[in-house]
Amino acid sequence: MQSHQTRFSRSSHHFGRDDTASIWDRIHVDPWLMLILLTICFVGLSILYSASAQDMAMVNRQMVSYVIAFVVMIVMAQVPPSLYRDFSPIFYVGGIVLLVLVLVIGEVRMGAQRWIRIPGFGSVQPSEFMRLGMPMMCAWFMSKRDLPPNLVTVGSVLALIAVPVVLILKEPDLGTSLLIAASGIFVVFLAGLPWWMIGSAIAMAIPAVWVAWNFVMEPYQKQRVMTLINPEADMLGAGWNITHSKTAIGSGGLTGKGYLEGTQSHLHFLPEGHTDFIIAAFSEEFGLAGVSVLMFLYACLLARALYIAFANPYTYGRLLAGAIALSFFVYIFVNVGMVGGILPVVGVPLPFISYGGTAVITLMAGMGLLMSIHTHK
Repeated sequence: MQSHQTRFSRSSHHFGRDDTASIWDRIHVDPWLMLILLTICFVGLSILYSASAQDMAMVNRQMVSYVIAFVVMIVMAQVPPSLYRDFSPIFYVGGIVLLVLVLVIGEVRMGAQRWIRIPGFGSVQPSEFMRLGMPMMCAWFMSKRDLPPNLVTVGSVLALIAVPVVLILKEPDLGTSLLIAASGIFVVFLAGLPWWMIGSAIAMAIPAVWVAWNFVMEPYQKQRVMTLINPEADMLGAGWNITHSKTAIGSGGLTGKGYLEGTQSHLHFLPEGHTDFIIAAFSEEFGLAGVSVLMFLYACLLARALYIAFANPYTYGRLLAGAIALSFFVYIFVNVGMVGGILPVVGVPLPFISYGGTAVITLMAGMGLLMSIHTHK
């Protein structure tokens, strides 16, 4: 009997596609994705206005980022997936070169060397490019081989994943490295990874955690894990963020305190209330009801992305779309879990809600890839 992943990689082209091109297909825009994204971005601007203490300059900068991001998405949707497939190795190698340059000539900010200055363009964070470059490369590699993959193929893909992950770990940036690794591993899983390999990977993960704790993780990263276990041990230091984020979430109750009525963010008890911890500010003002609506919007976006993956008849498009969808879910899960106190604090923004232009543009570029995969016959 074929596994679920094998059915995904071989038989999903029977799922809900016909040969009639609609007006949306001709302009290469998916209306459902566009509608959901516009709604989420509107929510993001609304809560950013409140979480930033009504700082219109910040809101205007975010609006500019949204405009650029939507333009990037629409432009990327016009490019056929076959071109992305052909250029995936070049994009991947270019990302590796930039990551190496970061370690050699990169800018150091807040103890991390993650940025590189490009004359006439400004500072960029090359690890952001690998959020798309990694699944694109893995999907390209898998699409040229028999599926389900054998042990040699899986080992080769893991080697492709390991190179940028190690480089990003050296910056150091544990959160981004884990997300990029996950985006590549999702491609392997969706390609029909045998269950005995999955079980073996889980078994090897136990000693790998010990190795990572003793030889890979930095002291501040270990401190974040210990803070997760017992945040009350240092409430005025390492435990400050998670303590006040949970206070903001709990004080919102069922319906929240009301728009612009949050106290934790407005009185600056909630750190980074407009970026990584913006969901706590949102929960304080709109409560469980508001968060449920936002999670429903995310669920609709995820469902549409998975539908695009299942409906595509080509291996490269299916694997890439599925990896983008599952990676998007991980972004949401890690951010909400971090703010809610069930995961260590890492620098992962809430998609399309947190303030920041680079993350918004990168995520919207992923949505452009989904539209390209869906609308090009």
